[in-house]
Amino acid sequence: MSSKPTLSTIDTSKFSEAKRRALEMAESSRDLRETSGLAAALFAGNPDFNTVLPFPEQSADDKAHGDLFIQKLKTFLEEETDPDQIDIDGEIPETVIEGLGKLGAFGIKIPTKYGGLGLSQTNYSRTAMLLGQHCGNLTALLSAHQSIGVPQPLIMFGTEAQKQKYLPLFAKGQVSAFALTEEDVGSDPSKITTNAVLNDAGTHYVLNGEKLWCTNSLVASHIVVMARTATEKNPMAMTAFIVEMNAPGVEIVTRCHFMGLRALYNGVLRFTQVQIPIDDVVHQPGKGLKVALSTLNTGRLTLPAACAGMMQRCLEISLRWCREREQWGKPIGQHAAIATKLAELSADAFATEAMVRYTSALVDFDKNADIRLEAAMAKLWGTEAAWQGVDQTLQTKGGRGYETAPSLKHRGQTADPIERMMRDCRINLIFEGSSEIMHLFIAREMLDPHLRAAGAVLDSRKPWMERGVAALKAGVHYGKWYPLRCWPGLSTVPAQFDPQLRRHMQRIGARSQKLSRVIFQNMARHGPKLEREQLLLARLVNIGSELFAMSTACARTQWLLENASPQVSQHAQQTTDYICIRGERRIAGYFRDLHTPTDNKGYQLAQKLLKAQP
Repeated sequence: MSSKPTLSTIDTSKFSEAKRRALEMAESSRDLRETSGLAAALFAGNPDFNTVLPFPEQSADDKAHGDLFIQKLKTFLEEETDPDQIDIDGEIPETVIEGLGKLGAFGIKIPTKYGGLGLSQTNYSRTAMLLGQHCGNLTALLSAHQSIGVPQPLIMFGTEAQKQKYLPLFAKGQVSAFALTEEDVGSDPSKITTNAVLNDAGTHYVLNGEKLWCTNSLVASHIVVMARTATEKNPMAMTAFIVEMNAPGVEIVTRCHFMGLRALYNGVLRFTQVQIPIDDVVHQPGKGLKVALSTLNTGRLTLPAACAGMMQRCLEISLRWCREREQWGKPIGQHAAIATKLAELSADAFATEAMVRYTSALVDFDKNADIRLEAAMAKLWGTEAAWQGVDQTLQTKGGRGYETAPSLKHRGQTADPIERMMRDCRINLIFEGSSEIMHLFIAREMLDPHLRAAGAVLDSRKPWMERGVAALKAGVHYGKWYPLRCWPGLSTVPAQFDPQLRRHMQRIGARSQKLSRVIFQNMARHGPKLEREQLLLARLVNIGSELFAMSTACARTQWLLENASPQVSQHAQQTTDYICIRGERRIAGYFRDLHTPTDNKGYQLAQKLLKAQP
C-alpha cells in the first residue's frame, strides 16, 4: 500500500513557522521514489539477500582500468608528496596540484569524451581509500572538487553545452568548489539569505550574499553556489549556479583555519552584484536543493571510502607496534586489552569497505540507482568507526601516538602520523552531513513507507471522515503486513551461502523483522510526536546501519570464499564472524535502551541548564 508522497504526508499544522518552512523545503526536494534496495528492506523487515549475492564486485576489466591510474597515483603520492610537511606549512605545493592535474586526478569520473579518465564509481572509491591512507589534505582537495564540486552536479544534471564548456577544464586540472553554508545556515537551508534575482532582460541573474566554509574556494576556478531565487509562486525556491571565481564582484573575504586539515583551502566568499548568465543555471531554476541533495547522495561515499583506507593504515601501524613492543614478558598484542583493539580495527575497516564497494557497485550498474539510504548508512557508520579506530590506535601507541610524526622522526623513531590523522579524521563526523543529521535523514527515509501507508490517519488537518477511511485502509494493510513480520524465515537467504555465513544472514533477517515491528509499534505509540524522539530514532537507525554493515560484510566474504586465495578468504570469514557476533551484541543493546528513562532525565537537566542565569 503506497501513494505518492506530498507535503500533506506530514502534519505540520502544530509546528512553528520556522520549523514548518524548513520541513516543507526539505520535503519538496526529497527523492519522491519509494525507498528500495537492501537498506530499505532491512528497515521494512523483508530483506531479500539475493540482491547481495553474488556480491557486485567490479569486473576484471574495470579493475584493470582502475589499477593503472591508482598505481600511478600511488607512486606520485609516495615520491612527490610529504603529508607531514603539508600539515606543517598549511599549504599544498603548486607542483603537487599541477602533478595531480597531469595525472587526471581532477577528472577521475569525468567521461573520456570530455577529456576525463572516465573511471567507475568503484574505482573512484578505491582512489579515495588510497588517499585516506596517505594524506587528509589531499583527500579533501580531490573529494571536495569531485564529489560535490562542479563536475558531479554537471554529470548528473548539466546540459550538453555546460558539459562541453566546463568538464574539459576540470579534466585538465582546474579545481572547483561548492558553496552552500552561511553564517546562520548549517543543516537548515530554509534560512539561506544569499539571493539571485533575474534581470529585466531575462539574460542574467544578479547574485548577492556571503558563504562560509567553502572548501577549495581559494584555489578554485569555478564553484557551484546555492542561492535563493524567490518567486511569487515559490518564495522558498533555491537555484544552483556555476560561478567563475574571477568574475567581477566575487571576493574571498578570508581563509578559514581548522584543528585538522591545515592545508584546507577553505574560505568565506562574498558576492556583490555578480552577473551570472542564465546558461549557468544547473538543472532548473528553483531546483537547487534537489541538485545539492542528489549530489550529496553519491558524494557521501567518498568519506567512508577514505575512512576505510585510513583504518587500514591504522591497523598496519598498530600491528607493527603490537609485534615489536613488549610489556610484562610478551608482545603487547598478546594482551587481551590490546588484542581487542586490533580486532575492532580489522572488523571496522573490512565492514566499511564492504559497504562502500557494495554501494559503489549499485551506482556503476545503474546511474539512477536509489542509494540515498546505503550511502548515508555507509557515511554514518564508517566515519564513526574511523574516529573510534584512530582514537584506539593512539591509545595503543600511547605517548608515541600523541607525539607528532616530525618529532618522532627527529628522535629516530618510526614517524607514524597518528596525531595528524586524528586531527584530520575528526571532521569526517561533520563533513557532508553530521552524524546527528545523518540519523535524522535516515530516520525520515526509514519512516517513509509508514507515512505513505498511514500518514493521512495522523494528519490532524484532514476531515475526520477522510481520516476514518484512511484508517480502514491502513488497518487492512497492516493486518497483512504485521503478521508476516512475526513469521520466521520471511527474508530470503540464498542456499549457496557458506553455512556459517548463512546462519549469520538468517539472524540478520530475524533482527530485521524485529526492527520493522518495533518501528511500527513506536509509530503507533507516539504518532506525529515520534519526530521529537530523536534519541529513540537514532537507536533504530543504528540497528538498521549495523544490519547493513553485517549484510554487506557477509556477502563480500562469500565472494572472497569463491574467488580469493585461502589465506584471504579465511581471514575475511574470521573477521566477518567477529563483525556479526559484535553486531548482535550492539543491536541487543540498542533494542534494550530504546526507551531508557535516562533520555528524559538528560533532556530535563539540559533545559534547566539552559534556563539558568550565566
